Amino acid sequence: MLRRSILLAFAMTPLLVGAATAQDVPDHITIATEGAYPPWNFSNADGTLGGYEIDLTKVLCERMKVKCDVIAQEWNGIIPGLTVGKYDAIIASMGVTEERKKVVAFSKPYAKAPNGFLTTGDNTLKDLPDAGQSFDLANSPKESEAAIKALKAKLAGKTIGVQTGSTAATFVGQYLKGMDIREYPSFEQLGLELTAGRIDLAVANVTAFKAVIDANPKGSLVFAGPTFAGGVLGLGTTNVALRPGDDALRAAFDAAIAAIDKDGTNKALTEKWFGVDISIHD
Repeated sequence: MLRRSILLAFAMTPLLVGAATAQDVPDHITIATEGAYPPWNFSNADGTLGGYEIDLTKVLCERMKVKCDVIAQEWNGIIPGLTVGKYDAIIASMGVTEERKKVVAFSKPYAKAPNGFLTTGDNTLKDLPDAGQSFDLANSPKESEAAIKALKAKLAGKTIGVQTGSTAATFVGQYLKGMDIREYPSFEQLGLELTAGRIDLAVANVTAFKAVIDANPKGSLVFAGPTFAGGVLGLGTTNVALRPGDDALRAAFDAAIAAIDKDGTNKALTEKWFGVDISIHD
C-alpha cells in the first residue's frame, strides 16, 4: 500500500479544503510514466528511464521535499493503475480532457504543445493545406471545421497512424472518421511504421516527433498542415494526473511547478529536450 499521511485522508472535509500544509503531503510517493514517448519519457537500454519528464520529476520532487520512485507503465493501463492505488501520480505527457477529468484530477500545466501531423519527405501529404497555422477546436469551431474539411479532401485513400488511447486517437476518431486509421500501442512503434512507409501520416503531440525526426536523415520526415488544440485534444498542455481528493499532493505539485516556471528551471529543461521553450508563462 502506498504511504500517505493520515491527514490526507481527510482532505475532502471542509476544514482542510484550501488549507493544505506540508504535513499533509506524503514523504514518499510513486510516480508513473510511460517510458516510451521520447523525448518526453523513454526507457534506456539498461532499463533506466530518461527524458524531459524524468528530469522534471526529479526537480519537482526536490522542490516538494518528497522522495519519489518513478516506474514505467503501459499507456493503456496508466489511468486505471492510478485509480486503484498502484502509484500516486502520473507524469507522462498527459493532457487535460473532459473525459479524463471524470476519473482523475490534474495539477496546473507544466508544458504546452498542440497536436500535429508528420509525414515522409517524399509523400505528397507534405503539402497539406494551412501549413503552420494553429486551430482551437473549442474556441474557433468554424475555422477548425473548415481546416479539417480541407484536410479530409487531401487524406482520401491515405493511411493515418496514431497511438492507442492518445488524444490524437480521439481526434482522428471524431474528425477523420471513415479514413484508414491504424492504432499502435506505443509512440515508438508509430514512428517506425511511418519511417517504414506503412502509414502515410502520423498524428501526435508535435513535441513527441522531435526524437523520430532527429533519428532519421535530414528532410526524410517533415511536419505537414496545421496544428490543433482544444476540445477533444484538451487544452494543449501537459499536466500531472492525480486521484481526486489528493488535494494536498496536488497543491504541492502546483507550487513546485509554479516555482520552476518562475525561476527559469523549467524553461531550461524544455529547451534541453525539445530545442524550444514550451514551459508555461502566466
